[in-house]
Amino acid sequence: MLAALLVAAMALVLYLLLTFGSGTIGAWSVEEWIAGAVLSILAGWIGSRVLRKRPNGGWMARLGRAPVRAAQFLVYLLGPFLWALMKANLDVALRVITGKIRPGIVRISPGLATDAERTLLANSITLTPGTLTVDVDDASGDFFVHWIYVTDPKPAVEDVCGSFARWARRIAG
Repeated sequence: MLAALLVAAMALVLYLLLTFGSGTIGAWSVEEWIAGAVLSILAGWIGSRVLRKRPNGGWMARLGRAPVRAAQFLVYLLGPFLWALMKANLDVALRVITGKIRPGIVRISPGLATDAERTLLANSITLTPGTLTVDVDDASGDFFVHWIYVTDPKPAVEDVCGSFARWARRIAG
């Protein structure tokens, strides 16, 4: 039940963030709140059904059982990830305008142990403009990342993805 409420709450927040500004003068209309609530309840119901079918409940079920991790995930999304996303958008836009690009594939070793940690980091890297996770070596845990501006052929993890690896360890570890 807690997992269903958590998924519903996260879906409502996401829906409202995606529809911000479509109402009058940037505010949400009553129709948007109703649509968001209905879609969130539906997502929570479907999500809880999917989570119950997994043997251990999976990663999202662990989030449901650990509200602290869920809160950390939301803090990560609305804090460091959103900040990095905004900076990367500006950086890529500037590079497109000026033509200053030096693309390449680099190898980083974030030292993540679980599949959930690696998935969270790979998705965070890929969702950030200017970077793309091309492959993950299962044996070593190394990531191969296409980077729009390679300054060092063997960069530090923080140079490529900032604090994402630390957050992935904290949230999914």
